[in-house]
Amino acid sequence: MSDISIDQVKELRDTTGVSIMQCKKALEEAKGDMEKAKVILRKHASNAAMKKSDRELGSGAVRSYIHNDKVGVMLELNCETDFVAKNEDFTKIADDIAMHIAAMAPEFVSADQITDADKVSAKAVFQEEVDKMGDKPDDIKEKILQGKMDDFFGSKTLLDQPFVKNPEITIGKLIEQGTQKLGEKIQLSRFTRFELLG
Repeated sequence: MSDISIDQVKELRDTTGVSIMQCKKALEEAKGDMEKAKVILRKHASNAAMKKSDRELGSGAVRSYIHNDKVGVMLELNCETDFVAKNEDFTKIADDIAMHIAAMAPEFVSADQITDADKVSAKAVFQEEVDKMGDKPDDIKEKILQGKMDDFFGSKTLLDQPFVKNPEITIGKLIEQGTQKLGEKIQLSRFTRFELLG
């Protein structure tokens, strides 16, 4: 489609950081609609991440972030090659995630780290709240309980948290975008957050 201007492609590239060719294709698919093109790129990022999900992670970086000498974060972000590990965009993703962890204090990287004991403890607290709701049917109470559990653990799971710099995407989506942009599987393996109390 020839009515997509170079300025439109450049604007989308500057906003998303995705390659010029991918931006051009997304704009063509969206018939020039910038917001639709962003959605298309996000969908492509998810697909790219899925295709690369079984690849071997042989490299990465350990990054740190200190906030006001009170909060510190160290994390390990992995990728496939040293070439990407030394890339400025990869480093920026790691630094952004470290800053996010400092601000949002997640407890888990992903939902599969939540233990049965964690779930039992949380359920006991929320069950009391739901039990006080009186004469609601049991199936409704069960849905409310599940909703409270999902919200609670979603707020404590890093990959599910809205990114502090751009709440329209989660940390998981930020990593998927990095995978699309850099062409390699990227995965956050672990993090530690320290906070000086008092």
